[in-house]
This record gives sequence, C-alpha cells and structure tokens, in this order.
Amino acid sequence: MVQNIPCVILSGGKSSRMGEDKSLLPFQNEKTLIEFQYKKLSQIFQSVYISSKIDKFDFPCNIIYDKNEIYSPMVAIKSILQNLDDEKVFIITVDVPLLKEETILELINSSFKDKFDVTICADNSKTHNLIGVFRKAILPMIDSMLEEDNHKINMLLTQKLKLQTIFFKDEAQFLNINTKDDYLAFL
Repeated sequence: MVQNIPCVILSGGKSSRMGEDKSLLPFQNEKTLIEFQYKKLSQIFQSVYISSKIDKFDFPCNIIYDKNEIYSPMVAIKSILQNLDDEKVFIITVDVPLLKEETILELINSSFKDKFDVTICADNSKTHNLIGVFRKAILPMIDSMLEEDNHKINMLLTQKLKLQTIFFKDEAQFLNINTKDDYLAFL
C-alpha cells in the first residue's frame, strides 16, 4: 500500500458530454463509478480523497471541496495542492476505471527520481495530463495562470517546470467514459 503520497480523484466536473453526472452512474458491482474508483484506489493508497464541488456521494469518503464557481481541472488541482500538506499528490480523473495498479506505481516511483514537478503518462495516441503526480511547488505557476484566466493544463505543462512523461503500451487502460456511448461500451 502506498503511504508516501495521497490519491485524489477528480469528480467535480460538469459531465457535459455525458449529459448527466458520470461519477454517479452505476459501474460494475458498485452503485456508482466514483464508488468503484474510490474502493479500487483505497486498495492501493493509504489516503484517498475525492475532489468535488459538493458532497454528492452516498458512501463514506474524504472530500476536498473545490469551492470555486468555475468548473476547471486547474482550479481543482489548486484546491487539492492547497488543502493537502503532502509535497506530492497522485491525481486521477473519475472516468478512467481501467488504469492498472502497476501503471500507478510506476508513475509514483518515477516521480521521486530527480524531484519532478509533474509526472504524467502517455500512450501511443495521447498524453494523459490528468493522470499523474503533481508537486505542491507548482502552485505559484497555477496561481499565475489563473490570474490570467488560463485554465489549460497543457499550458501549465509547458511552463518552466520539471515535467516527466512516461509512455505505456497498454492504451486500453486509459479508456475513459465521456459520452453515453463510452459508458455503454464499458458495460
């Protein structure tokens, strides 16, 4: 069990492409996708949190409230890094339920080499900017970007920070649930 870094599941988005809150859709043996992710990640991490604007969950969980009115992963990451005392945090979106434990552990272990500010993953077709390890030291960069009303994670990753991208061959583990068709395919 990973003890040196907490995990935070991003679950505060609008789910606009889905048309309803995807985190609350039934998934596998659980009542909701977020409960599935929370239980799965609690078997890997000693500390698991959910980033959300409100408490919409019907199971016991640790919530980091994103109190900003703007729906933005950048705002959520700022809130997470401000609210946790840990130097580094593993962040994952609620909509990638197939991510493998080995991938998570490789990201975490690699992030501690050379004190990377951000360690994210990629496969042959895409970089996954919201699956990885984020260091508290990037808070000033996030603040600066948000002051300019820039919410693009891609832009954050092009700043003067120590970025590491790890490539994985297994693209299937990064499939995410964004639309009703995606959800039906998972079922």
